[in-house]
Amino acid sequence: MSNPHHVPDSTFDNVEIRDNSKVAALDIGSNSFHLVVARIVAGSVQILHRVKQKVRLADGLGTDGALSEEAMQRGLDTLKVIAESLQGFDPQSVRVVATHALRKASNAKTFLKAAKKVFPFPIEVISGAEEARLIYQGVAHTNHQQGQRLVVDIGGGSTEFIIGEGFETTALRSLQMGCVSYTNRFFRQGELKPKAFEKAITSAQQELEMIDKKYKQIGWNTCIGTSGTIKIIIELAGQLDSTNRENHVCLTDLLTLKDLCCLAGHSRDLQIQGITDDRRPVFAAGLAILIAAFKSLDIQEMEYSQDALREGVLYEMEEHLTHPDIRQRSAESLATRYDVDVEQAKRVLATTMTLHQQCKKAWKIDDKELKNMLAWAALLHEVGLQINTRRIQRHSGYILQNIELPGFGQEQQNLLATLTRFYRKKIKVAEVPEFTLLAQEKVFKLIALLRLGVLLNIKRQDGILPKFSVQADGDKLHIEFPDKWLEQKPVFRADFESESEYIKELGLKLSYI
Repeated sequence: MSNPHHVPDSTFDNVEIRDNSKVAALDIGSNSFHLVVARIVAGSVQILHRVKQKVRLADGLGTDGALSEEAMQRGLDTLKVIAESLQGFDPQSVRVVATHALRKASNAKTFLKAAKKVFPFPIEVISGAEEARLIYQGVAHTNHQQGQRLVVDIGGGSTEFIIGEGFETTALRSLQMGCVSYTNRFFRQGELKPKAFEKAITSAQQELEMIDKKYKQIGWNTCIGTSGTIKIIIELAGQLDSTNRENHVCLTDLLTLKDLCCLAGHSRDLQIQGITDDRRPVFAAGLAILIAAFKSLDIQEMEYSQDALREGVLYEMEEHLTHPDIRQRSAESLATRYDVDVEQAKRVLATTMTLHQQCKKAWKIDDKELKNMLAWAALLHEVGLQINTRRIQRHSGYILQNIELPGFGQEQQNLLATLTRFYRKKIKVAEVPEFTLLAQEKVFKLIALLRLGVLLNIKRQDGILPKFSVQADGDKLHIEFPDKWLEQKPVFRADFESESEYIKELGLKLSYI
């Protein structure tokens, strides 16, 4: 008789082993930190596990706009724990995004510097619009209703409202209201009074005045809520009314929950089955925001989706492996909108990439992301031309600093703006911002390469630039043209003399023959 526990050596021999890679996304939220680990198999994302840590970072945002030491320490302690979970992960397969609390904190850089010491993965602070876009992607990949959908995500410090169809967004907005910030404003002592609710609801409706008319004009077929706040509200609504469609909530349910809160009188006495101890203090604020949304946007019914920001990040990581980068589309859209001279942009791009190729190893800028940022800066350096030719670099920098650029984190957008701000004329090093994820000397070297890429194409013509070689060594950059070519180009030579003086501000020495 054969051993029932024996597994034949040939078992699974004929099962196809597909390429798969593990990826992770961490959402550093104002209320909680959410980690999702998945594997990408045959182009699909399979969630392996989720971890949620309540940190309440936004609780530490003082009236001066700074995060308290205690809040920062809570965040750092949580990152240490998460770092252990991510041991063995390739940095390229982990994406970390931070939202409202770190967007708003005046001392966010202090936290990010401290985080680098305990957490080995770069943290991107993303804009409200980018947060909204990624939330929508998380929902769109897992909910397949036909027609337009409205997605609402109540976070600790902000609430996102997005309308879209399929994978494309029609409208997206991040409003300054969240369950932690509204708790601090309207329910700080834990008292649950009708007057406090009315104030919180009115305040949220005032925020919603910025979008309510436009959103109602666009319209939607289904409304989907994400985030823990909405999840618990929908679960509780189901307990209160057995006639409710499963996983759905309407305004009547929300008002009933508000009455129950007021009957309890205090958050600690809120004895509704299903509310956890950590959710109880911020429940009323989240409920007030949702009531305001239902009233201002005339929402009839909302269903819940567990997939949101971190899943959106994951799915986009998968798409980056197989599809064009969303940032490429953003850059192309911007170039079209500002009527960029595409032929000139391509000349500058080609030359700048040649310079980068020859300098990248010696200057230690041999990084795909840095190359991409330099390339986008080359393509977009003249967006400011539509404002004025005078001080064009300032206009370009301003546009790229302030416009919505889907796919770009705040630091990436800041780098784009910085590169374009200094692509010509005098360089004021004091105006170059400090970056969290990038050493200042690397920023200076990228500025130098873009400046040379522009300078070498100053004639705006094809076919006039000879083959040249570039050598980088420490703080030195040497360009060699064909024999006596520069002698025959006195204007070019004068431009290089000026540039060699400008570039000294970056701590670099430019030589040429």
